[in-house]
Amino acid sequence: MHLVQLLLPRYDAGVARELTERFGGMTAYARAPAKGEWKPAPGETVRDDIVVYEVMVEALDRAWWAAYRGELEQRFRQEELVVRAHPIERL
Repeated sequence: MHLVQLLLPRYDAGVARELTERFGGMTAYARAPAKGEWKPAPGETVRDDIVVYEVMVEALDRAWWAAYRGELEQRFRQEELVVRAHPIERL
């Protein structure tokens, strides 16, 4: 089993609906957006509010997640979005 996390620049009900439809449920940490900050170049700082979406999946379909990440990058007009997966064990 894996926990897939998507770090998105803002809350989007469409993403929540898409993930719920495909995987049967999801969690969004949207009440208090996390603050993202990075330096794309020396002397330049970019800040953004992000929301973390989580989905638990039995099998990790890397090709599907890569394609979905690309779709979200276009939708949110982002150069790159972080989608990461962690192996987990249900207790």
